[in-house]
Amino acid sequence: MISFKQLRYALAVAKHLHFKNAADDSHVSQSALSTAIAELEKQLGFALFERDNKKVLVTPMGQQFLARAHAIAQQVSDLEQLARSAREPLSYPMTLGVIPTIGPYLLPRVLPSLRRTYPNFPLRIVEETSATLVEMVRQGDIDCAILALPYSLQGLLSFEFWQEDFYWVTHRDEVNAEQQEINSKALNADALMLLKEGHCLKDHALAACRLQGTESLKAFGSTSLHTLVQMVAGKMGSTLVPEMALAALVKPSEELRALHLNEPGPHRRIAFIVRPNYTGMTSIEILRALFRETLLQANSSP
Repeated sequence: MISFKQLRYALAVAKHLHFKNAADDSHVSQSALSTAIAELEKQLGFALFERDNKKVLVTPMGQQFLARAHAIAQQVSDLEQLARSAREPLSYPMTLGVIPTIGPYLLPRVLPSLRRTYPNFPLRIVEETSATLVEMVRQGDIDCAILALPYSLQGLLSFEFWQEDFYWVTHRDEVNAEQQEINSKALNADALMLLKEGHCLKDHALAACRLQGTESLKAFGSTSLHTLVQMVAGKMGSTLVPEMALAALVKPSEELRALHLNEPGPHRRIAFIVRPNYTGMTSIEILRALFRETLLQANSSP
């Protein structure tokens, strides 16, 4: 009879295409994993993998088998989540994805409150782009993710907990000290620097400024808001920063000024995304409420 352990080992080999790495990921010896795979292939009557000293390939029959094994593994994980979440809120390990333009600015605000309220909650954080996180949630590689909306979710559910606007960040010499806001018509698009393609912040910023199709925007390979802000401080241009990042990126520098972008908002919405059949919805609702309350308290503090 095929065991769930054999399925997990086979899925690990398919993920890494390397028996030693798969064994390390599964916390077993390579010989134990190889023996389990060999026994599984014997029971099935066909090979899952082609392997030699240099590479591992999944066979055509192996691809069909592993697709079904992945679905079974995800269902078993959901059953375990359901059983544990029924005992105590946030008692089951969770892997949370977050995009780089949210994680460094949101997590330092909310994690201390989360740890105080749920000190035994085993949480793992993964930082990736929106496209990667959406696929990871869909495939069950992570439990949920925090994204900035609007974004194509490919059938996933979203649970919004925050909204914010963009601020135009420039060198202090470029504006007068009394100015607090600016609209898109007053922006110099030729000097505007945004993140490289693949980061949804760029799309949201362009949408907020109604600048889609503008060819004169400066294109940089940066994936970091911090890098862009440092370039602004060096008088290389200006950029757009979400409100939650101002405290970390702009306020510490005397060289920078941030003006609210006076365009219809909110310019982006922050939400948890999950699979429709995810069994940890109670945990998501708890996190959603806690994150929102923590942000409200932080924003109301003098």
